[in-house]
Amino acid sequence: MGKKLKDVLFILVLGSVSTFALLGIKSYTYPKILRYEELEFKTTILDAAKIKYNARNLETVFDQNIRQVKTKKSVYYLSPGNFYIFGFIGRGLWGPIRGVITLRQDLETIEGLQIISQEETPGLGGRISEESFLSTFENKKIFPKLEIVLRRKATKENEIDAISGASMTSAALVEMINDTVETFRKAIKK
Repeated sequence: MGKKLKDVLFILVLGSVSTFALLGIKSYTYPKILRYEELEFKTTILDAAKIKYNARNLETVFDQNIRQVKTKKSVYYLSPGNFYIFGFIGRGLWGPIRGVITLRQDLETIEGLQIISQEETPGLGGRISEESFLSTFENKKIFPKLEIVLRRKATKENEIDAISGASMTSAALVEMINDTVETFRKAIKK
């Protein structure tokens, strides 16, 4: 048996062993990852509804307080205060931005906004997930549409100050919110 053949066999055996090891690890961890994502989602919805919970009672509190509603075009959640809670996803400057919007019963006023994941530049566009920025959306009117304000202070009930140095990310987020809310309003009014 030549040296090249031994090398090829060694690589094939090593590759096969590595592949089976990775498949074994995936089959072990995948259900745990799905479970974590489910708990993270429930946590996000409860936070959006401003419902208190702890790690031990998370699922019980979720099941007792949150109602899932499915329409032909959307899935949303209703809280005890009849807040409409639904997700959004869109393109930021560097990658996708995923979040949750909470609207009041009038379907015009934002109760809250949460960012689940984003890939923006830390310290600049990444600030969209900071509470200090997200809280500026509370009590803002989305109808006819939310506006982003650059170079001056937001004064109207439907204006949001852009993040300094991250105006493109701020504008992208506001556009996502406007588009998602418009689509949501059309879906549930039918």
